Amino acid sequence: MPEYILTIGLEVHAQLTTRSKMFCACAVEYGAQPNTRTCPTCLGLPGALPVLNEGAIEKTVLTGLMLGCEIPPEVKWDRKNYFYPDMPKNYQISQFDLPLCVGGGVPLYDLAYPKDAQKDIAQPGKVVKLTRIHLEEDVAKSTHHEKFTTIDFNRAGTPLMEIVSEPDIDSAEEAFAYLTSLRQILVYGGVSDADMEKGQMRCDVNISVRPVGQAELGAKIELKNLNSIAAVRRAIHFEHARQIECLERGEKLIQSTRRWDDDRGETTLMRTKEDAHDYRYFPDPDLLPLHTAEIVEKVRGQVPELPHQKRARFEEAYGCSAYDAGVLASEQALAGYFEEAIAGAPELPAKKIANWVINALLGALNDAGMSLADCPVTPAALAALVGTIESGKISANQGKDVFAEMMASGRSAAEIIKEKGFEQVSDTGELEAMVDEIIAGNPDRVAEVKSGNAKALNWFTGQVMKASKGKANPKIVTELLQGKLQG
Repeated sequence: MPEYILTIGLEVHAQLTTRSKMFCACAVEYGAQPNTRTCPTCLGLPGALPVLNEGAIEKTVLTGLMLGCEIPPEVKWDRKNYFYPDMPKNYQISQFDLPLCVGGGVPLYDLAYPKDAQKDIAQPGKVVKLTRIHLEEDVAKSTHHEKFTTIDFNRAGTPLMEIVSEPDIDSAEEAFAYLTSLRQILVYGGVSDADMEKGQMRCDVNISVRPVGQAELGAKIELKNLNSIAAVRRAIHFEHARQIECLERGEKLIQSTRRWDDDRGETTLMRTKEDAHDYRYFPDPDLLPLHTAEIVEKVRGQVPELPHQKRARFEEAYGCSAYDAGVLASEQALAGYFEEAIAGAPELPAKKIANWVINALLGALNDAGMSLADCPVTPAALAALVGTIESGKISANQGKDVFAEMMASGRSAAEIIKEKGFEQVSDTGELEAMVDEIIAGNPDRVAEVKSGNAKALNWFTGQVMKASKGKANPKIVTELLQGKLQG
C-alpha cells in the first residue's frame, strides 16, 4: 500500500473590530434585530457609492506587521463577481492582485496544539508561511430553515480580512495550532475578537493528498461550513482518509468544494471549484488605488508585544518555566492579570504567583464555567493571599480553603482568615512550650527519633499541630523539633 503526503492550506476570514462597516457608516453590531443596520450602500441600491473605512485599513496593516508581512506601497480594490443571495450587489468589493499584505507567517505555539498532541509535535517552532492578507466586505447571513431561507443584511459590508496561508500545513494538528495561534495574535493586536461562535472568524480548508514521491500537489479540495477549530481538525482527519480511499480505488480526485457536516462527521460534495477567472475580477471604478506609506508609519508604533515575545520575557524576567510562561502568555487578559498581581506584591516570588494563577485560579474558573472578566478575585486580592501564605501566617492547605471562599464570596483573604480563625501561631516561645511538653511526655518516641527513625519526627510534628488545633506554623515546629531531637 503506497504512502501519501497530506498538504493543507487555510483561508481564514476575520471580522475587524471597527464600529462601522467597510464602505458605509452603518454600525457593526452583533445580535442586533435583523436588517436594522443597513443603508443604500450595503444593500447595493443603485447610485450608492462606497467610502473606504480608514480604521479597517489600519487594522489590516497592523495585522500584516504583527505577522511579518510586506506592505506594498500601492494597493487597489477589485470587484469579485458572483450571483449569491447573500451579496446584494451581486459582486463583492475585495482585492485581487494588489492586496494590503504579502508574505509573512504564523508561528505555531506549542500550547496551541491540541492537548493530546503537545507531547509529540513534529516540527517545534514551525512558522506557517502566508501568501497574503487582503481586505474585503463580508456578506449577509443566510439562515436555512426546513422549507425556506431568511437573510439578515446586518452583516453585509462588515470589514473582513482574508488571511491566506501557503500550502504549508502538514497535519490536522498543525491546522489546529495555526488557527489557535493566529487567533491569539489577532486578539493581542485588538484587530478582531475572532469569536468563531459569533462568526467573527471563519475558516475554509484546502486539502490535497498525493503519493510519496510525487512532486505535484494533488487535486485541491476545499472544505466549507467549518465553525470551530476542533471541527477543522475533525474534518481534515475525515477528508484525509476519504481521499486516500478514493485513490486506492483508482478514482481520480477533481478540484471541488465540499461541505462539512459536523453532526454526521463527514463531507459532502457542494460543487466543482471555481477558479479566479470564474469571478471575472476587475478594478473597482468607484475606488482609487491607495498609497500605504503614511498608514504604515502611523500603525507601526501600535504593534503590541506578541504572545511568543511575552512568553520569552516571562521566562527571563520572572523565572517562569517555559510551560508556565506559555500558559500565562496564551491569553492577553491572563497575562495582564498575572503582571498586575506581581506589580501589587513585588516582594513575592513571581513563580509563586504564577503557580496560583495557573493551578488555582484557572482551575476554579473552569469548574465554575466563568471567564477571567467575571472573576471575583482581583489580582491584588490573589497577591495578598499568596503573601499571607508565604509569610507563614496560614498554611498552604488553609490557603486553598481561603481561596475557594474568595471565589465564592469575593471577600478578601484577611477577612476570611479572621472569620475562620485560620491564622497560624508563629510565636516561637509559645510553640517551643508545646514542643517541650510533648517531648517530655513521650520518651519512647524520643528514643526512636534519636535512633534514626525519621518517621517518628513526623509523629511529633503531628502532635504539636493537634495540640495547637492546626494553628501552629509547621515550618517553625519542624525546625524546633529538629533542633531539640536531632541537634
